[in-house]
Amino acid sequence: MASSRTRRIAKELADMEADAYASKITAQPADNSGDLTHLKARIPGPPGTPYEGGQYIVDVRIPTEYPFRPPIMKFDTKVWHPNISSQTGAICLDTLSSAWSPVLTIKSTLLSLQSLFESPEPKDPQDAEVAKMMLNDPDGFNKKAHEWAVTHAGAPKNPKYQASQSRSNVLPQPSQQVDDSRYQGYNKELINRFVSMGFDIDRVVEAFQYVGIETYDGQDVDLEPAYMGDITARLLGEP
Repeated sequence: MASSRTRRIAKELADMEADAYASKITAQPADNSGDLTHLKARIPGPPGTPYEGGQYIVDVRIPTEYPFRPPIMKFDTKVWHPNISSQTGAICLDTLSSAWSPVLTIKSTLLSLQSLFESPEPKDPQDAEVAKMMLNDPDGFNKKAHEWAVTHAGAPKNPKYQASQSRSNVLPQPSQQVDDSRYQGYNKELINRFVSMGFDIDRVVEAFQYVGIETYDGQDVDLEPAYMGDITARLLGEP
């Protein structure tokens, strides 16, 4: 006998299929096994954005506690967006965490993802490198976001974004030979985790000092999420 979770998922999928012509959002089991707890969803890039015309695949896994816990989603399609990891497809969206409610659905969550394309939040980033580019070089960001949409999501080329001129598409990388004194006693690996996101060593060290992070005698440590947020905000130039 089907569980209440399975019945709910099946109904949600049927409702999505019935509305697919209007919404252009679809979802179906990831394979031929009929497992309704692992889905592949497809959402279109919305008009008026660098993602317009692209088709984005989202991996959706439904936890045992659904709908009392949110679905777990990540992008299979590579996306250049501050709230989506350019490496793993992980998503920073409150609907998938603290703002989840049992009254929400798979479709409403996918619609929230689509809205994220229209209203990115660079000051609450999943990918600090992308967020930095969006804040400091919006034309370059739009150009690269569109290039990724064309390459990875099959979007048609749009001259509006092709004509955008980026000041710099090359972000600094950690140097192989760096004066140890620049780390000012902090662990190199700890500092370089931020440097690899595109920030300068001296700026990262300054942010650590501003936030009040100890050197921990040069040991590598796992920083608390609150500290990570404060450091990122400082690096992104927030007051």
